[in-house]
Amino acid sequence: MPLACLCFPDTMTTSVRQQWLGNIRGDLLSGLVVALALIPEAIAFSIIAGVDPKVGLYASFSMAVIIAIAGGRPGMISAATGAMALLMVTLVKDHGLQYLLAATVLTGVIQIIAGLFKLGELMRFVSRSVVTGFVNALAILIFMAQLPELTNVTWHVYAMTAAGLAIIYGFPYLPVVGKVVPSPLVCIVLLTGLAMFMGLDIRTVGDMGELPDSLPVFLLPDVPLTWETLQIIAPYSLTLAVVGLLESMMTAAIVDDLTDTPSNKSRECVGQGLANIGTGLIGGMASCAMIGQSMINVQSGGRGRLSSFAAGVFLLIMVVFLGPWVSQIPMAALVAVMIMVSIGTFSWSSILKLREHPPSSSVVMLVTVVVTVSTHDLAKGVFAGVLLSAVFFANKVGRLMKVSSEAQDDGQLRTYTVVGQVFFSSAERFVESFDFKEVIRQVRIDVRHAHFWDITAVGALDKVVLKFRREGAQVEVIGLNEASKTLVDRFGLHDKTGAELPLGH
Repeated sequence: MPLACLCFPDTMTTSVRQQWLGNIRGDLLSGLVVALALIPEAIAFSIIAGVDPKVGLYASFSMAVIIAIAGGRPGMISAATGAMALLMVTLVKDHGLQYLLAATVLTGVIQIIAGLFKLGELMRFVSRSVVTGFVNALAILIFMAQLPELTNVTWHVYAMTAAGLAIIYGFPYLPVVGKVVPSPLVCIVLLTGLAMFMGLDIRTVGDMGELPDSLPVFLLPDVPLTWETLQIIAPYSLTLAVVGLLESMMTAAIVDDLTDTPSNKSRECVGQGLANIGTGLIGGMASCAMIGQSMINVQSGGRGRLSSFAAGVFLLIMVVFLGPWVSQIPMAALVAVMIMVSIGTFSWSSILKLREHPPSSSVVMLVTVVVTVSTHDLAKGVFAGVLLSAVFFANKVGRLMKVSSEAQDDGQLRTYTVVGQVFFSSAERFVESFDFKEVIRQVRIDVRHAHFWDITAVGALDKVVLKFRREGAQVEVIGLNEASKTLVDRFGLHDKTGAELPLGH
C-alpha cells in the first residue's frame, strides 16, 4: 500500500507532463494554425447568433484555454460553433445578449451535472456506422461552408486558393523544413504576404467584422435572478448543453481514433461545463468542441493540451494586439486550409466499402450523412443514425430467437424449447411459433435458454399460456432465470388466479 501511494503521484505527474510538455514544438505551431483559422469562423458564428464579433472571439479564447486544463481529450479544440450559434438566435433576438450570457452559464452547469452522472459513457451506444456518417457529413458541410467565398469572385481568389492547396500538399515534401513547419501555417503566411505585396483587392479577415481592441473582463450576466428568468433561459440552455455534449463526444471519439489514444468522456463533459461557465462570465457565447479545428490541430501535429491552450492564447493576442495584421489575412488562404480539412476528414474508404459492409451498416451511414447535410444539424443526423441502428439491432437480435418442439408420451405431451431473447421485436414471432390447434393434453414450455426482457415479452408468454388453456391443454413453464422470473411474477397474468385471455386474442 505505501508503495502504491508513492508511485501514484509519480505516474500522475508523468502523465500531466506528457500531456503538456510532450510535444511542445508541434503543439505551439499547430495552436498558431488553429488560432488563425478560428478568427473568421468565430466572427461568422457571432453574426449568425446576432451578437457582436467579440462575443464569439472571446468565447473561442475562453473555451480553448479552459478545456485545455479541464477537458478529458488532449488535443481537441473547443470554440464557438455554428451548430450552437443557430440555437441561440431566437433567445438573442427576443431577450438580448445578457440573457444569452446567463443561458451560457446555465448550459455549463447542466453539462457538469451530465459529467458527474457519467452520461458521456452513452457514447458506447453510438455505432461505428453513425460515427463514419457523422464524419462524412461534417466534411461535406465544411466544404459547403467555403462555397460562398468562391462564388461571384475574381479570378485572383481562385488562383490564391489553388496556390494555397498547392502549398499545403506540396510543402511537406520539402527536405527537413517540410517536416518541421505545418504546411497550413506556411500557406497562410505566404498568401498573406503575397496579397499585401501585390495589393490584391480580395476579401480578407477584416471584411468579416471588427476585431476587439481590449481584453475580456469578468462580469456577471445583467439579468434579474427570478423564476421567470430561469423559465426563459432553461429550454435554450438544455438544448445547448445536449447539442454541445453530443458534438464534443463525437469529436472526442474521432480524435481518439486519429491519435490512437483514449479519452475520459465524463471528464470532458465536466470540462465543457466549466469552460462554458467561464465563457459566460467573460461575455462569450455557449460553445463546444469543433471537429474541423480539431482536425486542423491533429493534422498540423498537435497532440497535447498545450495545443488547445496555445490556440486560445494566440487567438486573443492576435485579435487584440495584432488586429491590423490579422485583418489582412486573405480568406482564400483560410478557404484552402478548410478544403484540406474537408478532404482529410471525409472517410473515402467508407465509399469503397459500401458493398462489402452489411446493408444495414451502409444504410445507417448514408442516412446519417443525408439527414445531417439536409438539415445542417449534426444532432439530428446523429439521432437519426442511432435510432436506425437501434431498429436494425433489435430486428437482428429478434430474429435470433428460435422455438423448437418435440412430442412425448404418445403425442399427449409436447415440449417447446425456446432459445434466445424475447422482447418487443421478437414477441410476435414467439407467439407464432406455437401450434394452438393441435389436440394435446399437456404443453411444457422450456425457457432455460431464453430471456424475457420487457412487458411485451411477458405479455407474449401470457398470451401463449392462456391460449393453450383455452384449448383445454395443461401448460407448464419451466426454466425461467431469476431476472425473467422477477419480471413475470410482477407483470404476468397467466400465473394469477382467474386469469383469462381477452376476446379477440
